[in-house]
Amino acid sequence: MSDFVWHPAPELVAQANVTHLMRSHGISDVETLMQRSIDEQEWFWGAIVDDLGIEFETPFTAVRDTSKGIPWTEWYVGGKLNLTQNCLSRASSNADGDRACLVAEHEDGTLRSYSYRQFTELVNRCAASLRALGITKGDRVGAYMPMTAEVAIQMFATIQIGAIFIPIFSGFAPAAVAERLNDAGARILFTAAGSARRGKPLLIKPQADEAVAAVPTLEKVVVLRRGANALPWNGDLDLDWEAFLELGTGHSAEPEFVDSMAPALILYTSGTTGRPKGTVHSHAGSLVQIAKEVGYAFDMKPADHFFWLTDIGWMMGPWMLIGGLFHHATVYLYEGAIDWPGPGRLWEMVQSHQISTLGISPTAIRLLQRAGDAVPASHNLKSLRILGSTGEPWDEDSWTWFFETIGQKRCPIINISGGTDLIGCFLSPLPVQSQKPCSLVGPGLGMAVDVWNENGTPIREQVGYLVATEPAPSMTRGLWRDSERYLEAYWSTWNDIWNHGDWAIIDEDGQWFLRGRADDTLNVAGKRLGPAEIEGILIETGMVSEAAAIGVPHDLKGESIVCFVVLRPPHQPSEPMTQRLIDVVARRLGKLGRPERVVYVEDLPKTRSAKILRRLIRSKYLGREDLGDLSSLQNPEALGAIRPER
Repeated sequence: MSDFVWHPAPELVAQANVTHLMRSHGISDVETLMQRSIDEQEWFWGAIVDDLGIEFETPFTAVRDTSKGIPWTEWYVGGKLNLTQNCLSRASSNADGDRACLVAEHEDGTLRSYSYRQFTELVNRCAASLRALGITKGDRVGAYMPMTAEVAIQMFATIQIGAIFIPIFSGFAPAAVAERLNDAGARILFTAAGSARRGKPLLIKPQADEAVAAVPTLEKVVVLRRGANALPWNGDLDLDWEAFLELGTGHSAEPEFVDSMAPALILYTSGTTGRPKGTVHSHAGSLVQIAKEVGYAFDMKPADHFFWLTDIGWMMGPWMLIGGLFHHATVYLYEGAIDWPGPGRLWEMVQSHQISTLGISPTAIRLLQRAGDAVPASHNLKSLRILGSTGEPWDEDSWTWFFETIGQKRCPIINISGGTDLIGCFLSPLPVQSQKPCSLVGPGLGMAVDVWNENGTPIREQVGYLVATEPAPSMTRGLWRDSERYLEAYWSTWNDIWNHGDWAIIDEDGQWFLRGRADDTLNVAGKRLGPAEIEGILIETGMVSEAAAIGVPHDLKGESIVCFVVLRPPHQPSEPMTQRLIDVVARRLGKLGRPERVVYVEDLPKTRSAKILRRLIRSKYLGREDLGDLSSLQNPEALGAIRPER
C-alpha cells in the first residue's frame, strides 16, 4: 500500500470545526472522538445538534427509538422543525443577510448573484405561491430543471411549506421523468424552456410535455422561459415562472414545522434492474447528516465559497445546497460543460469566484487531466483549501494529479462515499486526519460501519462487503410506497444489518478504500476481482485516460476479463499497445487478473455525475437487446459505439 501523503498543519487542526466539537466535550484527539461517536450513538447524534446549532421548534424527547425494529428507527422523537428555516432564517435576518448566498453561472458566462436576504425573499414568494395553488404539507412537487438559481429557490420553498421535493435529472428522457412523477404522485412540476451544453441549445420543455402527458396527478407545470420565444404551451396546465411568483400575494410563506421524520425529499436512484427506487429523506435526518458532513468533514465556514460539480437530480445537488447554506457559506451553481469553450473553464471559475471548497468526480478529473498541467498552472488556484470527491473509486495517478497539481499539496482530498439512499456518507475523512492516496480514511463521524465477508465476519486487508451495523438518521425512511422492496434491498442479507452493496478494504494501517460495487464484481475461476482495481492499473500506465473492466462468460473460468479503454494522446491502438496493457495488469494481479481482450473506444457511457455504466457496456458487448434502464445515460453515442463481441 502507498505511504501517507497528507498531514494536516497545526493551524488547520486548531481552527477546524471538528476541533471545536472535541474541545466542547473534553476530547483530546480525533481517534477518541471517532470511536466514541460510533460506540455512543445517542450521545453523538444528540451532541452535534447542539454543536451545529440546529433549531427545533419543539425539542425532541429522545434521540432515537428502535422499538419498531432497526430498519424503522425513529430519530429525534417528539421534535418538530423545518429544514429550510434552519438553512435560511438566521442568515437572512442578521448581519449575514447582505452577504452572497448563491451565485449561478451559465455556460455563456451569464452570472446572477443573490444575497441571503434576496434569496430568502424569493424562497418566501415561491412558498406563498405554492400555497396559492393549494399545495400543502406532504404534497409532492417535482423539479425537471437544469442547475439554475430557480431550482434552488423552488427546492427550499417546497420544503418550507412541508411539501416534498422531488429532483429529477435534467437529461432524463420523458419516460424516465414520467415514471418518477407517477410513482410519487406529484401535483406540481417545475421545468425550463431549455439549457445549453458546449454552446448548443438543449430543449427541456418538449421533453417535459411528453412526460407530463403520462402523469394524471399533475395539476400545474411552472415553466422558466429564459427568453425563449416559440415554446410549446398548454394554456390550461402551463404557468410562467414570473406569473407564478405573483400568485403568492396575500398568502403565508411561514415555515411549516413538521415532525422530525416527516419527509422533505424523495430522491430516485436507478437500480441495475427494475424500476427506480424512491428513497425518502426526513427534515431532521437530512439536515443533521448533511450539516455534520459539510461542517466537520469539509470544515465549512461562512467565509467559504463552495462549488460541487453536480446536477440537482443527483444527491450531491441538494446536499451541496443544504450543507452550504446551513453553514452560511456562498454556494456556486454552474450550468454547462466544465471544459468548454476550453479545457480551463473550471479553473477559470475557481480563480474568478475564489472557490475555497471544490468537489468533483474522479472521472471528471481524468477528463481535465488530459489537457495537461499547463492549463491549471495558468490559473491562480490559491483560494482552494478543501478538495472533495465522490461517485466512484480513484486511481492513484488521477488522485495524485488532483492533490499535487490542483491542490498543490496544500489541500486534503475529502473523498466521501455513501449514496442517494443515505443522502450522506458512510465513509469520510476529516481534514485533521492523515491520508494515503485514494483513501477514504475511515467511517464518517457517528457511522457504525464495517467490512464483512459472506459469512458476516469482520475482515481486514481483504476485500469485503461494506455494511452498517447501526442505523443513521438520514437513512431512507423505507422506499416510497414500497416497504417490502426497502427491506429486501438493504436489510435482507443479515439480520438488522444494512448491506450497502459496495466492496471495501481496510489496509494494514487502518485506511479504508473502495473497490467498486459488489454487483460489478468479476468472478474469474471462482475468485472475485473488483473492476476498479484493474481500471486503476491501466490508468496508472499513463497511456490510458479512462477504463472499464467487465466480466464476460467463459467456458473454463466462468468469466474472463475484457477491458474497454480510452487512450491518452498521442497513443494509438495497436497490437503492441494491447499486449503492453494486458501484461501490466497481469504483472500486478497475476495470471488470474490477466485481461482476455482490450477494446479501444473514444468514450465510455456515463451518467451526468460521471459514473461509468459498466452494466450497460457489458450488456451491449454481449449483444443483449434489452439493455434495461437507460434513463441515467448522458452520452448515448458512447454506448452506440460499443460493438457486440465476435
